[in-house]
Amino acid sequence: MTKARRMMQEDIKLVDLIIELVDARVPLASRNPDIDQLGRGKSRIVLLNKADLADSACSRQWKEYFQARGIHVMEINARTGGGMKAIHGLVQKACGEKIARDRKRGIVNRPVRAMVVGIPNVGKSTFINSFAGKACTKTGNRPGVTKGKQWIRLDRSLELLDTPGILWPKFEDPRTGMLLAFIGSINDEIINMEELACDLLRLLGELYPASVPERYGIPWEEDPARMLGEIARSRGCLAKGEDLDLERAAGILTDDFRSGRLGRITLEQPLLEQAPPEQEEKR
Repeated sequence: MTKARRMMQEDIKLVDLIIELVDARVPLASRNPDIDQLGRGKSRIVLLNKADLADSACSRQWKEYFQARGIHVMEINARTGGGMKAIHGLVQKACGEKIARDRKRGIVNRPVRAMVVGIPNVGKSTFINSFAGKACTKTGNRPGVTKGKQWIRLDRSLELLDTPGILWPKFEDPRTGMLLAFIGSINDEIINMEELACDLLRLLGELYPASVPERYGIPWEEDPARMLGEIARSRGCLAKGEDLDLERAAGILTDDFRSGRLGRITLEQPLLEQAPPEQEEKR
């Protein structure tokens, strides 16, 4: 991660624009906080990816949140191509001042150079492949598939610099790590999935209490461990004998959340009551 951050710090000098992909269900937790510092003075776009899985009302408020901070923002679904056609126009808008300066200096047809960044598993490589219309980067459903940087020329007006998905070395707030585990940005193999499922049930109980009962046809239980047991029973998750297989039930619950089968859910509520920070020197 240290090597990737140092490489990114050098590469940012080469670009006009930073395109940051975040998961629309956890727009703040899925940002790398280093980007704001590293990208100071650069034009910025935030793409709320997997918007089809997120609460649309919350996404609208998150757009207002980022716009209030001088960041251009758009909802997309990189997997299906939703919203992708409008990105070229957003790039031109975000880099309008830079393009106008070039024209005044007699520089025409110089492509905008954009760096694409995002933490693991937010769909960055899928976005680039969809945007370019071809499989020009490796993709996968596990964190960290992109290992190195590569330039991709889309057309005469835009070049993209792909970078590895990196996480920051530590989480100041343990809740951030929990939210990233929910969306699959942290490898499931190093996580106690039963505990994660119980944490997810607690949060769903606060924000979307009807989602689990509607999906599994069971009454709501305040105790998340008992609720997980009810999910196991409803899905026939049995271990040896008559014991419930809670680990299998935990996997079903997290898969159902990640795939949208629990409904359109945003686990981070918009923070519009916060005052916008000082605007960056250049957007």
